[in-house]
Amino acid sequence: MSHLLHIDSSIQGDNSVSRTLTARAAAAWQAAHPGGTVSYRDLGKDPIPHLDADAGLARMVPPDQQSPAQQASWNLTVELAEEIKAADTVLLGLPLYNYGPPSVIKSWVDHLIAPGLTIDPETGAGLLGGRDFIVIATRGGGYGPGTPKQGWDHASVWLPHGLSLTGLEPRFIEAELTLAKVTPAMAELIPLADESLRAAEAEIDALWEPLAA
Repeated sequence: MSHLLHIDSSIQGDNSVSRTLTARAAAAWQAAHPGGTVSYRDLGKDPIPHLDADAGLARMVPPDQQSPAQQASWNLTVELAEEIKAADTVLLGLPLYNYGPPSVIKSWVDHLIAPGLTIDPETGAGLLGGRDFIVIATRGGGYGPGTPKQGWDHASVWLPHGLSLTGLEPRFIEAELTLAKVTPAMAELIPLADESLRAAEAEIDALWEPLAA
């Protein structure tokens, strides 16, 4: 049976474009997989603890030598990895915050770098590959070629590198200028924002069209 893991990370609630688009993608996936199942994790509302001095070395310490804090951290890493292993498709909402990923996504990635669980300790091969990984990336401004902030989007560039050890390979769908309608100084960019959103929606709708048909 097909299974989708749907992950959101925005702190914007109902105002979040990334949440709106991942919800659209999840609905499209369900339409194409009527017998499939979905699990959901909301990193924005239920953040994963960041690695700290008490628990952060859990992935480098043998289980029988772990402190209670390290055991709790390792158990969470196992839970996160098993969520991915159970899924044929992983869907992640990736808004751009201060030119980088939300810190909760960085924490999610840090937990997933776990030799013996997500990485083969002998060969170094990632153990989470072989599944579709769709990332809906949203950006309040414009970061494309020729824009003043070209190259300032460090989230979409970083994510494939951050997860490369695990074997996960993201496919990106992007929507830019999402702040145009609420930022007076960006009012002239609203047509471009609408065009970017329509293009992202069309990409989402086409993801599983052959299966739905």
